[in-house]
Amino acid sequence: MNQQRWPRTGIGYDIHRFVPNRRLVLGGVEIPHHSGLDGHSDADVLLHAIADALLGAAALGDIGQHFPPGDPQWRDMDSQDILRHAVHLLAEQDWLVVNIDATIIAEAPKVLPHAARMRAVIAACAGITTGDVSIKATTNETLGAIGRSEGIAALASVMIAPRNGTS
Repeated sequence: MNQQRWPRTGIGYDIHRFVPNRRLVLGGVEIPHHSGLDGHSDADVLLHAIADALLGAAALGDIGQHFPPGDPQWRDMDSQDILRHAVHLLAEQDWLVVNIDATIIAEAPKVLPHAARMRAVIAACAGITTGDVSIKATTNETLGAIGRSEGIAALASVMIAPRNGTS
């Protein structure tokens, strides 16, 4: 029996602290900054939040389940591969990515000058157009760890839809 499936939404969140002597990668784009983000992979908080939102929308777990941080095979992994894997898992379940809306929360560096390139990378990984990807940035108004410039956080909201409208 075919059961009608409806579009779904998902949310994702990630946060990483700054560490010296590491490159900063956000949205698949290397950004000049005095510090990078600490993490098992390349620590791209934006792509991690998006991948988690997609996996959550399809009820497929989270990136920690698919790429355990204690597993050495994922060390320094390019987070674009994480996002592509999430999109692949959705496709196996007959889901399509409809749109992605994400916010980067950081005191520094300024990320909006890099947003167009980020949108292009994310769109390519997700198989959608850049017009279907929104990247915003805000500060934490000097409040908390993010406000003290100790790291960067990202939030993502996504919509997915059934490939053929049924399951």
